[in-house]
Amino acid sequence: MEIKAIKMFDGGFMNQAFAFGGEEGRDAFDEQIIYRSSLQNFLIDTGSEVILVDTGFQNDYDAPAKKLGAPLYMGEKIADFMEAFAAAGYRPEQVTKILVTHKHPDHTAALQYFPNAKIYISPEDADALKLEGDNIVCATYSDGAYHNFPAAQKVAEGVYFIEARGHTKGNSIVIAEDGDLFYMMHGDVTYCDAALKANKLSIIFEDLAAARDTLDRVREFIANNSTVYLSTHCPEGYENLEMKRVMKL
Repeated sequence: MEIKAIKMFDGGFMNQAFAFGGEEGRDAFDEQIIYRSSLQNFLIDTGSEVILVDTGFQNDYDAPAKKLGAPLYMGEKIADFMEAFAAAGYRPEQVTKILVTHKHPDHTAALQYFPNAKIYISPEDADALKLEGDNIVCATYSDGAYHNFPAAQKVAEGVYFIEARGHTKGNSIVIAEDGDLFYMMHGDVTYCDAALKANKLSIIFEDLAAARDTLDRVREFIANNSTVYLSTHCPEGYENLEMKRVMKL
């Protein structure tokens, strides 16, 4: 198995109030404390399948300009999603499955470019995006518990699509097993690794109680398993991958 980061933006920033303020509120945190930001999604090559975890924005997306004091700035564009995908050494028709962690456009807007892919997504987020067609697979999470997560679905050998509500009502995470390591591609359970370590939710969620439960389960899983934490919105996401760096809480 090989996992690659599809990098689109880098060199950005987010402030602590944005990344930590979901439960206590923005005012409980310091807007002058800044964390690094980026944007990347991930690709899993199992040897027999090419699986994407999320897709980025559509080609030629015009990202918001840098603004000092903004709660979140993604960074400078490195490449469109499809340019970054091609740079990883693949063609669109090779992708067999796309696992969507949630409905937001920085995770879904390039779904259209993969003609042969089955798109796995929660029923709630599929409905929100009005996704229809034979290629849409609404997750059933019917394979039972995966470690401490109550509901999961095996989508390939060693690859699991796991119910993890909160950030959106149909939020999911993906875990890929490779040897003794677990690679967790979590979408936006946290926006930066510092928030995971501090046990803080961001200000963006649809169900706060569910988001708290998901973060608690994520932290419990990491405490009990050698986990490489692959974030979407901070450069530690691709750095952890490159170094196979196991998360320590």
